[in-house]
Amino acid sequence: MVAFPKLILCLATLAVSVASTSLRTSPRVTRGFRRSVARGWSLHRRADPDTVLPLKFTLVQSNLENLDSYLLDIADPHSPNYGNHWSYAKVAETFRPSKESVDTVHSWLVDDLGIDSHKVQINGNGDTVQLNITVAEAENILGAEYYIYRAGEGEDERIGCHEGYSLPEHVSKHVDFVWPTIHLGRPSLSRRDGFVSSTPGAGQASPGPRIKKAKSKLPLLGCDEAVTLDCLRDLYNFHYTPVSRKKNSVAVAEFEEEIFQQSDLNLFFQTYEPSLVDFEPKVVSIENGTVVPPGDFGEATLDIELVMGLLGPKQNVTVFQVGEVEQPIDALLAAFDASYCDINPVNEQGLTDCGNKPRANVVSISYHFEPDYIDPGITPIVQRGCREFGKLSLTGITWVASSGDGGVAYSQAEECLVDGELEFFPDEGSFVGQFPASCPYVTAVGATSVAPGKSAKDPEIATTAFPSGGGFSNNFPLPKWQEAVVRNYVENFANKSYGPDIYNRSGRAYPDVSTNGFPTLIAEGGGFVLTGGTSASAPIFASFVAAINDARLARGKKPVGWINPALYSFSSHVYNDVTNGTNPGCGTDGFSAAPGWDPITGLGTPNFPKLLQAFLELR
Repeated sequence: MVAFPKLILCLATLAVSVASTSLRTSPRVTRGFRRSVARGWSLHRRADPDTVLPLKFTLVQSNLENLDSYLLDIADPHSPNYGNHWSYAKVAETFRPSKESVDTVHSWLVDDLGIDSHKVQINGNGDTVQLNITVAEAENILGAEYYIYRAGEGEDERIGCHEGYSLPEHVSKHVDFVWPTIHLGRPSLSRRDGFVSSTPGAGQASPGPRIKKAKSKLPLLGCDEAVTLDCLRDLYNFHYTPVSRKKNSVAVAEFEEEIFQQSDLNLFFQTYEPSLVDFEPKVVSIENGTVVPPGDFGEATLDIELVMGLLGPKQNVTVFQVGEVEQPIDALLAAFDASYCDINPVNEQGLTDCGNKPRANVVSISYHFEPDYIDPGITPIVQRGCREFGKLSLTGITWVASSGDGGVAYSQAEECLVDGELEFFPDEGSFVGQFPASCPYVTAVGATSVAPGKSAKDPEIATTAFPSGGGFSNNFPLPKWQEAVVRNYVENFANKSYGPDIYNRSGRAYPDVSTNGFPTLIAEGGGFVLTGGTSASAPIFASFVAAINDARLARGKKPVGWINPALYSFSSHVYNDVTNGTNPGCGTDGFSAAPGWDPITGLGTPNFPKLLQAFLELR
């Protein structure tokens, strides 16, 4: 990546009457300086000074410092308010930016800079302040220089200022970030955490067999060779029939071209769960998401067959199908929270599905969207997204996400930090987490496997087909509810040769739990294939949470919502401890599995009846 020298600000003659004076006289705070252009982008040219920008100031939300305490009040098993989830109206009102923030930014733009007040727009919830101005005017207001950037060798262009911008000190404390500035987005944002054996080169494991036969002629494979629904039921003693269909809900989130075919579902269910033949999941389109071909049938098919297959015909399953947008995970969150449409408007057209979609008690996400490392163009995005997961968790949603298939590196491309920059497959480097698994308000799920030659009755191991993702966040601190088990691992089992520059010992640790992730047998593309990844593990665990909610609702209790504090409070007997395996990456062996929690398999795999009982005993 080419680093560009710091450029001297050139003030132009503007319609903004006092911008130049304000820049020279007011103490300013520099924000978002980066040494080089974001990876995947190249600097193309200076932006045309007469180009009109929709400049948007996203304001700091109120009460964010209390988010953890609000959540623990309803999610800590020892709290008298456990399960008393908030209404969406209460969430919106609690975190609405203060009147002081709105007035300060508005006054700066109108009174200090002399901008016509009719050009300054405040959105309905008071989350953002927006105005349309030229590039030249924006450069004076922000003390920045705008450029046009290109993604790779294509024609995809963005406007921004990679060297950062500045705001008056009294204004800066009220502004979260400004669009467009340093965040250009990543050319490839939504990546599934898994691979399908029938897709050459899609994963790191050896391709498995593609089987096109009737059930009676399928080869008799053990659970170490092909994981079926019966294998999963036996591994985790999961034999539950839902009884609260009208009250309960569970969903899988799919993005862009990841779609499913009903014919594949029917083939799978005809073979492994005949009661589900012709049952269809409910598809909820977000931002014009569609399941109409063409597309990739791997991920959605895997998720749906696992969740529907495990829960059976007495539990409806929803598919949140998100279309092609700049930030797919933001589109999903905005579909449940209208204010989020304005908070993260990085796509040029703006989001249209804003708080208008039905919600689910449990949402499974088998994708990752951003690397978790400190970077001025990424850190504000993952922090704001994580806070949104937390805010929606207040309403009783359980978020479940795959921990990744890159071990201690980011993604299967094994991206690690070298001299502060991400590099693909380096010989050595610092560990990089992934979002959303690293967010403390999300339950991250790692992957296990039945050891070769063993059965579902034997202890599992951390999968060796790929390095199961896990480690420590660089953006989120270690929560108190997992502090004891994580400290135990770091002090007694972690590799002592890893220096403080290799991983962040004080960061949020993940995964939280694990389930089987390889080799999963599904029907896809008209035949049976072996697939896998933590993308299989997440929907499996999400199915268990949905069953727990079903049982609680049947007893007149509330859904569990944010479950992480409860998971770490339970006795170890509710988990099957996994003590064998590693998750290599970044030129190292990564971490090793160990007794208790570890950064490969978390607390272990669930012993479902015991986990269910533990949650039923809560308020």
